[in-house]
Amino acid sequence: MGDGDGWADCDLGHTHWGRFGASGLLAYHRDAGGDLWILLQQRAWWGIGGGTWGMFGGALHSHEDAVTGALRETSEECTLDVGAVTVHGTSVEDHGGWSFTSVLGSLTEQVPVEPASRETRRAEWVRAEEVTDRKLFAPFARSWPRLQDAMKGLILIVDAANVVGARADGWWKDRAGANARLRDDLKSLNAGVQGVPDGLVPFDRCFPEIVLVVEGAARGVADEPGNGGGVRVVAAPGSGDDRIVELVREARPDTVQLVVTADRELKARCRAAGAAVTGPRWLLERL
Repeated sequence: MGDGDGWADCDLGHTHWGRFGASGLLAYHRDAGGDLWILLQQRAWWGIGGGTWGMFGGALHSHEDAVTGALRETSEECTLDVGAVTVHGTSVEDHGGWSFTSVLGSLTEQVPVEPASRETRRAEWVRAEEVTDRKLFAPFARSWPRLQDAMKGLILIVDAANVVGARADGWWKDRAGANARLRDDLKSLNAGVQGVPDGLVPFDRCFPEIVLVVEGAARGVADEPGNGGGVRVVAAPGSGDDRIVELVREARPDTVQLVVTADRELKARCRAAGAAVTGPRWLLERL
C-alpha cells in the first residue's frame, strides 16, 4: 500500500480512487500494415468496473509525477516492459481538486502482455477501430473519443544557426560553442513542453523527439561527447536549410513535425513539405 491509496472527493461531487489523483498508460503500436493497436486491460471482476476494459493505471503517490505513476501501475498490473514505451504526451482530466492523467506512449513491437496482478483479468492488444466494441470502463469510455486522436508524437526540428543568432550570448566569438550550449539547453525539454503552437498535438504536456541541425563551423558539435542526452544532433553536409527540409520529408507515421526557425524562405519550404513552423522566441521561452 502506498500513500496514494485511498478515496478522494472532487469539486464535482464525485468520489475517486487516489488521494493525490491518478494516472494511466494508453500504450499503442502501429503494425507494418498500418493498423493501430491499443493495449487494454480487462479489470478483475471484484474491483470497480469489474469486467470492463480500459487502460492500465491507478492511484498516484505523493512523490510521483503522472508519467512515473502510470508506468509503475502498468508494470505492477501486467508483464509489459514499460522501459520499452516511448512517452509522447499527457492529457489531464481535471475534476477540481482531483485529476486523472492519461499518459500516451508508443511501442515499436506488439509484444505479448499477460496479467501480473489480481487487479487484471486479461490484457489484450485491440485494433483502434474495435475498442468501442468492448464493454469499456466508464471513465475510459468518456475519454476515448478525445484520446484516439492523440496517438502521435511531436518531432521538434531546431534550426541551430537561426536560433543561436537569436541569443545575445557572444555566439559570434565561438559559433561551435554556442551551438553546443544550445544543444545542452535543449535537454531541459526532456521534462516536457507545454503550449505547442496551433494545437499540433492535443497534449497538456508533450515529450518531443528533439533534432538539432548544425552546419558550417558547428558541424563538429554532432561528434562531441556531450551529444545525446535526449537531443539528436544532425550535421548538415552542406546547407542546413536543405538538411532540415530533407528531415521534414522523412516524416514517419503517427508523428507531426514542428520546425523552429525565423528564416522566411525556410519557413515556406517546411510548410510546403508538410511541417508546422514557429519562431525562436517560442523555444527560448521554454529553455
